[in-house]
Amino acid sequence: MADYDLTPRIAPNLDRHLVFPLLEFLQERELYPDEQILKSKIELLNKTNMVDYAMDIHKSLYHTEDVPQDMVERRAEVVARLKSLEDAAAPLVAFLQNPAAVQELRADRQYNLQMLNERYQNFSSPMNQVQSRIWLMHWSLFIYFNHDNGRTDLIDLFYFDKYLNAIQTNAPHLLRYLATAFIVNKRKRNQFKEFIKVIQQEQHSFKDPITEFLACVYVNYDFDGAQKKMKECEEVSPLGQSGWVLAEKLNLNYEEAERWIVNLIRNSKLDAKIDSKTGTVIMEPNYPNVYEQLIHHTKAIASRTENLVKQVVDHAQPQATR
Repeated sequence: MADYDLTPRIAPNLDRHLVFPLLEFLQERELYPDEQILKSKIELLNKTNMVDYAMDIHKSLYHTEDVPQDMVERRAEVVARLKSLEDAAAPLVAFLQNPAAVQELRADRQYNLQMLNERYQNFSSPMNQVQSRIWLMHWSLFIYFNHDNGRTDLIDLFYFDKYLNAIQTNAPHLLRYLATAFIVNKRKRNQFKEFIKVIQQEQHSFKDPITEFLACVYVNYDFDGAQKKMKECEEVSPLGQSGWVLAEKLNLNYEEAERWIVNLIRNSKLDAKIDSKTGTVIMEPNYPNVYEQLIHHTKAIASRTENLVKQVVDHAQPQATR
């Protein structure tokens, strides 16, 4: 379903070569015309060093073995550029490959950053660190959704304070993947309850069938709405995997669904009971009062402010010692 396609939001946070698996997936699902996908690939490749790949796609799109002269010239430039970059990076590579030199690194992160910056101009500002975390999370999706224990590892990374703050600040669409990981994971029940609060907080900035499904089940206790969202979830397939993982996990028969609801009530400590005769679940909603919501949001603001201040101070200290 093109309406829920996150490719335009994810792509700016990926290296260009990592966007190609997403375009391949869109092409396989036929969400867009094939010609449009091929043209997008060429446009993407024109600003990369993947000239040989661009040539192959050009031949496929225009059904010819000839390639434009500018591609041939671009290939020569890329080869020359690669050689110059290898020469420029040689001192840092040599340092990292030298066991004696690596011993100079300490447990003090600020010392290491200052030392590497003075030698190799490798210092990263606080804002760059936040952006680096966002890039890392986007890149890691390709690994976590193709590894047996990947969803657990994804939660460990994404739910770490600094990374969760980065998601809430600049990349709320990553909540889709974190929500999927929580749903199919049985080991993170304690964190899952807190994550539902995050879903509530961020509904104004991002929501899709997966996050709305969680809100229906755990916040509104709206099982009819959850069923509708479940059907929409089958159309939402981030990276081609988490959507069908979710659908496969929750596509249950009556008895399995009843057991799933019983476990949901037990694990979440909800005020609810099941009426087996009518096949219904009777819920008693527990809405937080205004004061609790205000305190919770204030704590979140204080935590983010503290992290930003710490980053600014950490950045200023190395400069003050010079």
